[in-house]
Amino acid sequence: MNDIKVNVILDAKGLACPMPIVKTKKAMNGLEAGQVLEVLATDKGSKADLKAWAGSTGHQYLGTLEKGEVLKHYLRKSSGADTVERKHPNVVSNEELDQKLKETNDLVILDVRESAEYAFDHIPNAISIPLDELESRLNELNKEDALFVICRTGNRSDLASQKLAENCFTNVMNVVPGMSQWTGETKSINN
Repeated sequence: MNDIKVNVILDAKGLACPMPIVKTKKAMNGLEAGQVLEVLATDKGSKADLKAWAGSTGHQYLGTLEKGEVLKHYLRKSSGADTVERKHPNVVSNEELDQKLKETNDLVILDVRESAEYAFDHIPNAISIPLDELESRLNELNKEDALFVICRTGNRSDLASQKLAENCFTNVMNVVPGMSQWTGETKSINN
């Protein structure tokens, strides 16, 4: 398993979301169909991010190997016809969500960041389901509820919103730009 043939190695160590995806997307653009990219990353969230990104763009996520603190992600470029990146069409701004929260307590907010991100800063009463666990935990959500999906910057929440829509959730909103610029009320492990 140590002799995985790759065409390009991308060093994304020390970078946080969304930069591993941004750099991966750029590197993939330089590859030919069928070539394999190895992405070296230290961001623990990069596994779920890259797997979901690959699925949304048509590229093939092959897997991840952990070597100490470094995650080695392997992706195979698909043919050019399959690489159109999808975006979830229903979007609300941070300000719109904050206003809705002031009007009602009945909103369902789904936070798809990693559990550590959630623990240190989240919207009160938000449900924490990290992106890489979403598919196996869909049964915890009501398909009839209006779901407001949030992450740090809007990328993971876009992927999660697409996944929810594919699974017959009919009222899904991606919140952008997400927690990185959230000015509304938050809770933390510290308060």
